[in-house]
Amino acid sequence: MSRGAKITVAGAGALGLTTALALADAGAQVTLFDPAPVADNASGVAAGMLAPAFEAVLDAGAGPHFDLLSAARNLWPALEARIGVSVDRSGAVAVGEADYLGAMEAGLKGLGLHPTELERRALDGLAPGLAPRWTRGLLVREDWRIEAAQTLVALRRAAESAGVVFRQAAATGFEDGERLVIATGNGRDLAVVAPELDNLSPIKGHILRARGRAYNGVVVRGQGAYVTGAPGDLTIGATMQAGVEDRSVDPAQVAPLQTAGARLFPALAETEFMAETGIRAATPDGLPMVGRGRHHGVLLAVGARRNGWLLAPLVAKLIVACVTEGEAGPYAERLNPARFNAAGK
Repeated sequence: MSRGAKITVAGAGALGLTTALALADAGAQVTLFDPAPVADNASGVAAGMLAPAFEAVLDAGAGPHFDLLSAARNLWPALEARIGVSVDRSGAVAVGEADYLGAMEAGLKGLGLHPTELERRALDGLAPGLAPRWTRGLLVREDWRIEAAQTLVALRRAAESAGVVFRQAAATGFEDGERLVIATGNGRDLAVVAPELDNLSPIKGHILRARGRAYNGVVVRGQGAYVTGAPGDLTIGATMQAGVEDRSVDPAQVAPLQTAGARLFPALAETEFMAETGIRAATPDGLPMVGRGRHHGVLLAVGARRNGWLLAPLVAKLIVACVTEGEAGPYAERLNPARFNAAGK
């Protein structure tokens, strides 16, 4: 990359911010466009899971890509140090009926992992308040998490310090940039320069947040919900509605989610929650499109489905490699936007 190359980034979610920072660190002049307030996007309405293990087990489409998901997670310590956030490495515990746990154990072992079997006493220490009916669990240390909203703020702060200029407006094209990085989630406003965006479909998700309700245990994954928290906050997640892209709260989605959360932690049945929604984007194969688009100068960083936070540093690394003509690594072809062209999609 010639020193000071001018690059426009469209989108200030996890992928856009992480990519903008990485490009600025590589010497580019970066301007980031996004009309929404900070964290008013799918990355802000997220639990911040960096969870290659359970994502690969619970999502059939992600299973074959455990290696890629793990490689992305392994890039997080460097990003953690760069922006000054704290990654929670305490792991995640699965609890549930015997058949559910059996399937989880088989799936994890099929990935080459060795989950730790926990009896009730250990569960009491790791997940205070867990329902008495759950007497056995499986602990996976490979899955981490971050606080999503705090990390968005930290990324923006680091990007500004690195020289990234922010514009609270939608990018309509290259603006004054030599290259355009599209990281707009499910947005298709730039499809005129990136027809690959037609491969995206929306997925609406609900999560429930209890502000001021402390939960200091590990992530707990059960049948129909997970529960996680940070000091002074607790989250139940998450629904997925394919093909839906309005952000209105749907009570028909909220009630079963809270019920599933209360099966894990009975006290949650009487807890007051605020429902939040976000619209994610997915490709036909569940992996994002990352790399050069069909039109000269266009780069894509979209379609991460529910793994945007997990994949963010890997996506940023690949985009920087495209700009600098550097080594892209072993996952570039798997994420290449052109794979859908070749498939006739």
